[in-house]
Amino acid sequence: MTEIKAICGDITEDHGMMAIVNAANTSLLGGGGVDGAIHRAAGPELLEECKTLNGCPTGQAKLTKGYNLPAAYVIHTPGPRWRGGNEKERELLADSYWNCLQVALDHQISSVAFPSISTGIYHFPLREASMIAISTVKRFVDHNPDAFSQILFVLFDDKTRHMYDKAIHQVCSAESVS
Repeated sequence: MTEIKAICGDITEDHGMMAIVNAANTSLLGGGGVDGAIHRAAGPELLEECKTLNGCPTGQAKLTKGYNLPAAYVIHTPGPRWRGGNEKERELLADSYWNCLQVALDHQISSVAFPSISTGIYHFPLREASMIAISTVKRFVDHNPDAFSQILFVLFDDKTRHMYDKAIHQVCSAESVS
C-alpha cells in the first residue's frame, strides 16, 4: 500500500526518495523558488542535461538525473499560472501530478517527493491546489496499487503542510494515510 504523507521541509534534502519533482518553468532552465533551489543543489550538470530536453509544455513532465541531489532523479513539470480559473488551470495542474507519476512508473521509480506545484509565484489558490494534488495522486495510486511505496509532499511552510494534511484526510482512506 502506498503511503501518502505531507511534511514541512526542504525538498533538496534527503527524504529517502528515489525522485523529487521540480515545479519548473517551461524552459526547464532554472528559475526561482523550488526550481532554483533544485538547480543550485543539483549542480551545473542538471542545467546541461535540461538544455538537451528542449523545454516542456505546461502539465507535462520530463526526467533527468539528480546529480548532486540525494534523490537519483528529478522529474520536471511546469505547472499552470493561475489566471482566475477559466483557462484550464485545474486540468493542467492535475496533468502535472499525473504525468509526473506516469514518468516515475515508466522508469520504475517507487518513491517520489512533490512540492506544492503552482502555489508560489504562479499564484494557484492553495486550498484548491492541495485538493487537486491529493485527489490526482490518490487516483493514480488506485490505478497502479503496486507502483509506489511512498509519495511525499515536502512543503515550504506549516500553512501549506496543514492544507495538504487536510486534503490527505479528506481524500484518502484511513488505511492509506500514515
